[in-house]
Amino acid sequence: MTRLSQFTLRNFLIASHDALATAFALLASFYLRFEGDLLADRLPLLLRILPWFVAFSVVVCYLFNLTTTKWRFISLPDALNILRVAAVLTVALVVLDYVFIFVSPNVHGPVFLGRVTIVLYFFLEVFALSALRFGYRYFRYSRTRQHARSDGAAPTLLIGRAADAEVVLRGIENGAIKRLWPVGVLSPAASDRGQQIRNIPVLGGVDDIETVIRDFESRGKPIKRAIMTPSAFEPDAHPEAVLMRAKRMGLIVSRLPSLESGDAPRLTNVAVEDLLLRPSEKIDYAKLESLVKGKAVIVTGGGGSIGAEICDRVATFGAARLLVIENSEPALYAIMEALAARGTGALVEGRIADIRDRERLLRLMTGFRPDIVFHAAALKHVPILERDWCEGVKTNIFGSVNVADAALAAGATAMVMISTDKAIEPVSMLGLTKRFAEMYCQALDHDLAVRSAGKPHMRLISVRFGNVLASNGSVVPKFKAQIEAGGPVTVTHPDMVRYFMTIREACDLVLTAATHAMTPARPDVSVYVLNMGQPVKIVDLAERMIRLSGLQPGYDIEIVFSGMRPGERLNEILFASQEPTIEIGVAGIMAAKPNEPPMPTLRKWLAALEQAIENNDRGRIRTVLKDAVPEFGSTAA
Repeated sequence: MTRLSQFTLRNFLIASHDALATAFALLASFYLRFEGDLLADRLPLLLRILPWFVAFSVVVCYLFNLTTTKWRFISLPDALNILRVAAVLTVALVVLDYVFIFVSPNVHGPVFLGRVTIVLYFFLEVFALSALRFGYRYFRYSRTRQHARSDGAAPTLLIGRAADAEVVLRGIENGAIKRLWPVGVLSPAASDRGQQIRNIPVLGGVDDIETVIRDFESRGKPIKRAIMTPSAFEPDAHPEAVLMRAKRMGLIVSRLPSLESGDAPRLTNVAVEDLLLRPSEKIDYAKLESLVKGKAVIVTGGGGSIGAEICDRVATFGAARLLVIENSEPALYAIMEALAARGTGALVEGRIADIRDRERLLRLMTGFRPDIVFHAAALKHVPILERDWCEGVKTNIFGSVNVADAALAAGATAMVMISTDKAIEPVSMLGLTKRFAEMYCQALDHDLAVRSAGKPHMRLISVRFGNVLASNGSVVPKFKAQIEAGGPVTVTHPDMVRYFMTIREACDLVLTAATHAMTPARPDVSVYVLNMGQPVKIVDLAERMIRLSGLQPGYDIEIVFSGMRPGERLNEILFASQEPTIEIGVAGIMAAKPNEPPMPTLRKWLAALEQAIENNDRGRIRTVLKDAVPEFGSTAA
């Protein structure tokens, strides 16, 4: 039996129940109100109008969603709908009574139904529509709680505000979260303390975790797990201290990710990255969905950390077709498997291709005809590119030029290039090559705007952001590995600071920037910079990671300063000194006005770079790039 036929059958059964409930309420109200001759006189007319009134009641129930709501999840909004249905049907009876008075006055006395009958009907209708629904809801609720308690469920402490804890409790009750039995809540909000949330007591504040755990142990009911909700990671909840205390007491600690995007409740492990960030910006997911829903999307470098997350997001937000372009066969296989497991409904295709191969890229893109292209393919490791300049130029400059030209030839409406904060007044080959790619995209965007004379044209934008936690080559996985190996943890310089954000937040803000760029009102913006909060001192990051592992920096794990590498600087910056900024009114995103050389000049530099690469002339490459980006101050020899 198909899902559609099951759905239709379920609706039919619910509608039948509601019809019987209405018939019961109307008949019962008559039998309670009238007796003897009064009942006998009215009964024939009542039985004639009953089928029509029941049919009308089914339509009303459908209009108020009673026939399409699963009883397992019935809640306050459904109870309000029941009251609305009963009120509408009661008003209909009042109207019907007046019609009978007007058409056949005094046949059945002054009135046919009467006020008492109608009032009785209202309460009986509410009861008849509610009884089975809430009875079934309570049955499922009791059975789920019984199973949760009997199936080896671990006694669990919930940490976070009441609203977040309630989400977890609902997930446990409806079976979405299994093998947990909540015994109490610790809330950072003083107003929550002493209260109960779905019959689970708030036992104290987050600082009481050790006291509460010891109290349960003394009663022979040891707590095994702790769940940290999103509000438990707010600064006033002291998440680092809570995590360290919970681990010291032997608890398994999990977290409930944010439900902003509408994901189902699910638990994940607490990662060190969760404790390193300021609160994420609130994302308008409706806008992101409107950007890609039903569209054809290409992602270059789709097997990398950023590219893979962009693939996941555009598929989640309803892209009709997705082409993943990746140079690494294992990475392409991994992202294709991950997207297949998600089952988003998008038609996903993966192709091996190198963005340096201009002809191959043109064939793929023109054949696919994308609406939007996200260009995430790049060489990104600073020390490696300081040694191999030519490879960085080939991929980050010529590869980006190929992607931009192919997107234009394929008729795309937008191309979004993932850039880096290292492109601002660059001191490394990574930053320099990315800055050159930005300038090409800016110049092409400007030329298309001039040629279109106000008509719609393809937009080319660049989005800059800093280090992405847990991405390939990030310092966090490196520190984790060094701590697990017993140290030492290597930091380049005691004063080194960097900006950090999560992969999910970075990609959502990239999509948000794209939605802004697609609005006709802002053709003057083509470079966006993500707001990454306050920079993090790398040595402080290393010390926090060591402590969160239950060790002491300098005692259990040494921190060694290895010295700055070529192409590095102590502080990253967000805008160049000659780059005017624009306030665009979007939380988490800033913008810069285009500041690029004309396209003929860029093409002259590209031709010179191509010739220098063919001759392996490192000095000529440096001269051309220095001419193109005068603020370049690379320390590479």
